[in-house]
Amino acid sequence: MTEESTHPPLIIEFDTPRLRLRQWRESDLAPFFALACDPQVMEFLLPLPTRADSDASADRARALIAKNGWGFWAVERKDTGEFIGFTGLNVPMASLPFSPCVEIGWRLARASWGQGFATEAARGALQVGFEPLALGEIVAFTAERNVRSAAVMERLGMHEDVAGAFEHPAVPEGHALRRHRLFRIGRAAWQATRSASE
Repeated sequence: MTEESTHPPLIIEFDTPRLRLRQWRESDLAPFFALACDPQVMEFLLPLPTRADSDASADRARALIAKNGWGFWAVERKDTGEFIGFTGLNVPMASLPFSPCVEIGWRLARASWGQGFATEAARGALQVGFEPLALGEIVAFTAERNVRSAAVMERLGMHEDVAGAFEHPAVPEGHALRRHRLFRIGRAAWQATRSASE
């Protein structure tokens, strides 16, 4: 065993102009559960019905960041120090038609909607994915009716793979949220989008 393999990976944390994306803390658990109890936040997601489920979800995110150095980071406002949700990169647990893949995703408290936070945090996550992690492609997917998340995906420069629309295997058959839209962005397209905005 080499010396490098005995050390855990360096945990990536980073700032955007208004946000800090970081490892999860115990103090994030209560506001994360409050977010999961908001029916508008969870409208296009299968809800987390108990505090134990919510805490377990946060613990999984924290463990994956500890293991890999990256994942679904806790998002904190720099001006207030307030936890407002999560954004980041993830290898989906479900076997999807386009697996293996790395997805980008986010979930923010409703009070933080409409201020560009999701787009800002996700742009930072894409930069991590394409620069230090050197990923070739990042995908995003959302329930067919979730126009808000799809709009963020488009603002990020992602393009919808219409032929890639799929039935999400983790959603029960016949459920209104089973049909999902798929968006993709490759490193070259991301670099072009980034250059155009500079």
